[in-house]
This record gives sequence, structure tokens and C-alpha cells, in this order.
Amino acid sequence: MPIDLICLDADDTLWHNMRHFEEAQAALLALLKPFADAQVTRAAMDACEMRNLSVYGYGAKGFTLSMVETAIELAGDRLPVRAIGEILAAGRRLLAHPVELLDGIEDTLDRLAERGRLILVTKGDLLHQEAKLAASGLGDRFAGIEIVSDKTPDTFRRLFARHGIDPACAVMAGDSMRSDVLPALEAGAWAAFVPQPGAWVHEQGRAPSDHPRFRELTRLAELPDWIDAIGAERAAP
Repeated sequence: MPIDLICLDADDTLWHNMRHFEEAQAALLALLKPFADAQVTRAAMDACEMRNLSVYGYGAKGFTLSMVETAIELAGDRLPVRAIGEILAAGRRLLAHPVELLDGIEDTLDRLAERGRLILVTKGDLLHQEAKLAASGLGDRFAGIEIVSDKTPDTFRRLFARHGIDPACAVMAGDSMRSDVLPALEAGAWAAFVPQPGAWVHEQGRAPSDHPRFRELTRLAELPDWIDAIGAERAAP
């Protein structure tokens, strides 16, 4: 059974993403410098994001609200009104940044499309993810687009059922161990981890040890060759 369904993450797998969140957080650190040092602000922001995930979900809007909450938490009544405006401006920049494809992505997608159906599987704010996909110019390359609130084993099981595919004939590739690799493996698919610098701590996780359906790649361009190797191994007598 060859790989027939190729699922790909979007943010920091197809285009740059975390660098823009880091720029927004840097603006917050500078703004709150009179009230807390950078380490304290980062820790407070991380804790605030984690608390708010179940309420705001993933994405730039929830991140912006968490920046506002962190600023109020650390500065209290000393926080000037203009600071809220500056945080909101950083959030708007986060929502409006240009989409920058990672190197060689279009050629890689062309090679992958020769090997199976391409499905985009991304999480976050629906409107923002749709806008980034449109700006990327990559939408027509995918046979399906899945924008979900989170990626869990059940998310992938439903996806495979919806596309009429045996999980053993599907592969998921992305930069998050927590969201792209571990749940896809649990759902019975193959999974490729393509790490990127600056990964959010919430998306980190322990790589599976000696898992037969897991591979860590240095870049997405290596995925077509791994898919070929899977097919060759299955075809061997």
C-alpha cells in the first residue's frame, strides 16, 4: 500500500510564522521594561497564553489578548492607556504581515503532488488562516483544506475517514511534535517532523523512540524521498 494522502501543516512548514510572533513579543518586552525584566515578562506571557488556550484558541487574536492581559498583570494601574494602543497595534501587524514562503516550497509541493493527494491541515483562527493561505498562492495545490481548532488523534481519524483513506496510507508532516507528529502516529499514519527555529514551547514534545512510522527531516524537501522509500519497502517481497 503506497502513501496516497499527504497532509501538511502550514505555519512554519510552508511559510514563516513564529518570527512574526517573536516580533510582537519583543514589542511587549520593550513596552513593559519599566515594570518587569524580560525574563519575568516572557514567563508571565507564556503562562497567560496557556491559561487562555481553552478560551481563545490558537492564533494571533488570542495572542494579542494575552499580551494585553500580561501587561495589565505586570503593570497594574501604572500601565499608561497608550500602552494598550501599542499592544493592539502590534497585534494588527501580526495579523497583516506578508506571507513569506519557506525556501523551495513550491518545487517541493510539485514533487509531493506527483506522489499523492495533498491536504493542508492547520489550526488557528479561521479567518486569519484563510487569509494567509490566499496570500500564499498555494491554495490550488491542495485537494483539501482542513482548518481545525486543535490537532488530536481524533482530528486525524476523522480526516482520514472523510477522505476515505486507510491511515497506513497517509503521512503528516509539520514542525510541531505535539500537534503534527504524535497525534498522527496515534491515529495510525506516518509522520515527519520538520523542526524550525523558535518553536513555541507548547508545541514541543519528546520524539518517539525507534518508531517505524516516524522520521525527522531537516527540511520538507526531503519528504518526497522518504515517501518513495516507504513505497519501495512495502513493495519489496
